[in-house]
Amino acid sequence: MSDVALIVDELTEVLRAHDVAEPVQEAREIIAALYDVPRFWPLANAAAPVEEAIAERARRAAAMRARGAPLAYAVGRANFRHLTLDVDERVLIPRQETELLVDLVLDALGGRAGGVAVDVGTGSGAIALALATEGSFSRVYGVDISRDALAVARQNVELTRHLHRAPVDLVHGSLLAPLSDVPARVVASNPPYISYEESGALPASVRDWEPAVALFSGGDGLSVTTRLVREAADVLEPDGLLVLEVDARRASLVADLVGRDRRYSDVRVQLDLTGRERFVLARRQERG
Repeated sequence: MSDVALIVDELTEVLRAHDVAEPVQEAREIIAALYDVPRFWPLANAAAPVEEAIAERARRAAAMRARGAPLAYAVGRANFRHLTLDVDERVLIPRQETELLVDLVLDALGGRAGGVAVDVGTGSGAIALALATEGSFSRVYGVDISRDALAVARQNVELTRHLHRAPVDLVHGSLLAPLSDVPARVVASNPPYISYEESGALPASVRDWEPAVALFSGGDGLSVTTRLVREAADVLEPDGLLVLEVDARRASLVADLVGRDRRYSDVRVQLDLTGRERFVLARRQERG
């Protein structure tokens, strides 16, 4: 049986041969991710034995990294808040900035329990599962147009089931169409918001690996968001909350289109941790 140091050395050579930046650190991160431990663990546990199954997974991960795959796809998992989720090329890799979207939802609700939360374009299920494990909802729905994405989300529902504080249902369909008759207290989404013309400016690790259906939208990147704003007003309860992650360059445009829909009030833009305009929030007006 190999130990951590030997496997790190083996992976480092593979990564270095393909000009991967910081190959030693990358090799350690692969091992840490596969064991779901902190990044410093491989260095502090160099003599720990590595079972052959993990060693083989590490070798496959290094080979994927050598081909340019993002680390999350290479190791098949990603962290989102307190969760460790399965991910692969069928779903968008959960981003750290999206974790703040969950905080915005929970803070806006002020600890009040009950109601339905809907995560539109759920992908890996990250937002839906965070709300189901940290919030106090009666039910959480994750909706996606991609059946492939929903297959990954189902894996993550099972992985995290012991943490759920509310039932989680996954639904196939376009935006809110399959839930048009379900009154929602919260509609949250990280929709596709990159225009097709901007694809060339994306890093290759995003453009060449992450699913286009989760990245790109027509109408200068606003088509999907525009439809979602309209449909959310049809399902949100009075005083219900809409929370959208948006392109920082278009946050004011999204806030304007929400504000022009008279069914919403209290429209505001929220900054992310780097000071960029990243989220748009609004409340559903009383129905008149």
